[in-house]
Amino acid sequence: MNLSQALEIASCTDPGMVRSHNEDSIAADPALGIIVLADGMGGYNAGEVASGMATTVLITELTRLLPEYPPHRPDPATGHAVAETLLREQIARANTSIFQAAQSQPQYAGMGTTLVVSLFYDNRVAIAHIGDSRAYRLRGDEFAQVTRDHSLLQEQIDSGMLTPEQARYSQNKNLVTRALGIDPTVDAEIHEYHTQPGDIWLLCSDGLNDMVTDEDIAMTVATLSGNLSLAARQLVQMANDNGGRDNISVILVRVADDYAVPRGWLARFFGWLK
Repeated sequence: MNLSQALEIASCTDPGMVRSHNEDSIAADPALGIIVLADGMGGYNAGEVASGMATTVLITELTRLLPEYPPHRPDPATGHAVAETLLREQIARANTSIFQAAQSQPQYAGMGTTLVVSLFYDNRVAIAHIGDSRAYRLRGDEFAQVTRDHSLLQEQIDSGMLTPEQARYSQNKNLVTRALGIDPTVDAEIHEYHTQPGDIWLLCSDGLNDMVTDEDIAMTVATLSGNLSLAARQLVQMANDNGGRDNISVILVRVADDYAVPRGWLARFFGWLK
């Protein structure tokens, strides 16, 4: 099912005001509903290599597999949608590729990347993430973060050591507790959400939310919702205006229409005719 008519996608990525090059990597396949954002880490250009490997593996493999394995169908082994299985397996593949490259090539030692991936299908979206790259949803007047950071800062908030307000001024913002490519295996956190026409989903690297408050992000997305490309560029500009201490990447996805998988005898009949 081609989703390019149901999903409107806009993106922007920028090195920021401090870094000499951009170690973020973004990619999308609108027809298949795949959105990938990775924020690399490591010395020299290693972070750029890790994030690039992550997006390449996920886009390439999911593009190859999705026509053969419809994501809405239940996986007999887990009872969950095939979408979750595909995401988990291909994230594991990307992790192995990055880890092996880091082990075999000294210039890439210690490289890794955070990751957030969304797969839209059948009026749903499966979102997988590792580290502190985030996903948000704007539905009507409600703007909410739908991922929870895998970071030392989030653990301190959860334990009550810091309030969210104190966390905004912490020096430990970039210490993630989970990343792709650092260890032989990694546990991706995956959740599924129902979507509605009019939803706007935002994927971003921490270069945005470290520089711009959630309130200002929400106001910008809501105000510029009629022009997603402008909204994406404006979010990046706001992060730069506030210091731009890190690379900044933003992907916005508007659900423009229903994209439920056809069901029933009529759908099967037309399927036989193809």
